[in-house]
Amino acid sequence: MEEILRLKERGNTLFLKAAIFFMGIVVLALCIFWLPWAANDLAVKNVEFAYLKYPLLIGIEITLIPYLFALYHGFKLLVYIDKNSAFSNNSVKSLTFIKYCSAIISAWYVIGFFFVISQDAGNPGVLLIALVIIFACFVVSVFAAVLQKLLKNAIAIQEENDLTV
Repeated sequence: MEEILRLKERGNTLFLKAAIFFMGIVVLALCIFWLPWAANDLAVKNVEFAYLKYPLLIGIEITLIPYLFALYHGFKLLVYIDKNSAFSNNSVKSLTFIKYCSAIISAWYVIGFFFVISQDAGNPGVLLIALVIIFACFVVSVFAAVLQKLLKNAIAIQEENDLTV
């Protein structure tokens, strides 16, 4: 019976690991193949904003680094859960990295948002997408911070209980 429960738990984390892997591959493929084509297409269609092609393309590509780093630490967190060491300092470190990566992405998009507005190139649809990304990354950052604090408290309680027993 215990083995069945372990397999069920592993199935949940396996699904999440696959989702993280899939998210990483899809975003990486979009940044490598689709994004340069889309930037070039938009520069051709909107000649008055063609000078923004490379700054925006580079800005979006830079956010790929913290995104993939956060996915990696999310994957590591799932590995810790599989090994029954979710209440460890390694999990806290992974949540810390996720929190900072999300905050970096959010801040970078805020800078890009104001840069686009300052250039009078703000297409409402693009600005809305940027606002959604900013908000989503901010929510992930706050959620990771809350989980990090809860995990630190749980570890402290666990250590305190281990010392008293």
